[in-house]
Amino acid sequence: MSETPKIRGIIAYPVTTFASSGGIDTERLAALVEKLVSSGVHAIAPLGSTGELAYLDEAEFDTVVDTTIATVAGRVPVVTGVSDVTTAKTIRRAQYAQRAGADAVMILPVSYWKLSEREIAQHYRSIGEAIDIPIMAYNNPATSGVDMSPELLVSMFETTDNLTMVKESTGDLSRMRRIAELSGGQLPFYNGSNPLVLEALKAGASGWCTAAPNLRPQPCIDLYQAVRAGDLEKAQVLYDDLKPLLEYIVAGGLATTVKAGLDLLGFPAGDPRAPLLPLDEQGRKELQTLLTGE
Repeated sequence: MSETPKIRGIIAYPVTTFASSGGIDTERLAALVEKLVSSGVHAIAPLGSTGELAYLDEAEFDTVVDTTIATVAGRVPVVTGVSDVTTAKTIRRAQYAQRAGADAVMILPVSYWKLSEREIAQHYRSIGEAIDIPIMAYNNPATSGVDMSPELLVSMFETTDNLTMVKESTGDLSRMRRIAELSGGQLPFYNGSNPLVLEALKAGASGWCTAAPNLRPQPCIDLYQAVRAGDLEKAQVLYDDLKPLLEYIVAGGLATTVKAGLDLLGFPAGDPRAPLLPLDEQGRKELQTLLTGE
């Protein structure tokens, strides 16, 4: 297995830019990824929930991977979402990401049927055996329908060599603390719940996985740096400023609200893909106020 990259800090999740005629607008995607990298974020994570991974076909998945990795060009780590309903399709995506040059893959165990812990563990084990790069296990039962306990996550960390990171998105701080406790601090955890970010970073999260840098990158970076520097007063001020936007984009759906926000900021990124709908006019007015105060 390759050495685990040092992935920490602000892990930015770009939206997937769709062309009006259908398919991926690769020029616009490259521009967005460049914008994020140039802003100073510490890693790029294409094809998460924000990137509408669930709504892409395989050719579109490959295109997003290729475009993102080519644009990043090794300047920061790339953590590629590869989740799919079946183990076989997830392996195909993970192997493609590895060949393209991804530094790690992020895997959400998506399921129609309720999976047992034995099935979840085997899913990750099978993927781990098929690739050499690290895996970030992603726990987000609100979207996947599968909830992985801290005990299960640490057990998989101990038995699957390249499962080396956890993104926790339940919004339950006690789970993060439990992961740290059970692993003796050996399993890095990353915050995936935007409104929880300040408390999660204070609790030792290695980074913040977030779509917010699409809209306001600098305050996100400043918040992370303030916590690392121990300046919790400054961190609180930054968080209080960001919190209304963080809560809004989560409540309104990340792909929908972030794409609307980019459009309001003069960087159109296309509409979300049906069954998702563009943000309505009232929502755009509320978002405009959060972004500009107007």
